[in-house]
Amino acid sequence: MEKEKTKIYQKGEKVLNQKAREVPLDKIGEKKFQDIIKKLERVIFENDEALAAAAPQVGDPWRIFAVSEWALHPNEKKADFKNIVFINPKITKTSKETSLAPESCLSAPQYYGNVKRAQKVKVEAYDENGEKFRRGASGLLAQVIQHETDHLDGILFVDKLKSKS
Repeated sequence: MEKEKTKIYQKGEKVLNQKAREVPLDKIGEKKFQDIIKKLERVIFENDEALAAAAPQVGDPWRIFAVSEWALHPNEKKADFKNIVFINPKITKTSKETSLAPESCLSAPQYYGNVKRAQKVKVEAYDENGEKFRRGASGLLAQVIQHETDHLDGILFVDKLKSKS
């Protein structure tokens, strides 16, 4: 019997339009939050087109998302890459340079279109072990980080579409 895919909440469901709550730093190691991280990683694994997933997309209103490192190497085999977990992420800097790039989303699969995003970002967050980290990102990774951060703020990419297809 084939295992059922993890449920992904769809456009119009309340959890996707709410601002997600900060994860208490002393609780990151608790089963509840570790289970959310596992669920996000499962969604990325189960969906070939997925580069990332945010907690609200799996029904959990917490400021957590995971990004496959495959976003840095899209011409290689996705299964060879691990995920980067971002807990309580804050984009601390965005470049003035922007670009219009195509996006899609597991929570709105019927939509596809161009979204204007900063070409580079700096982000700080905590990993799955509660360790604070900072990193810069450009190109596709910067775009994904902005898309997922929007999820945590109750914004879907379809709200920002410049052109729909």
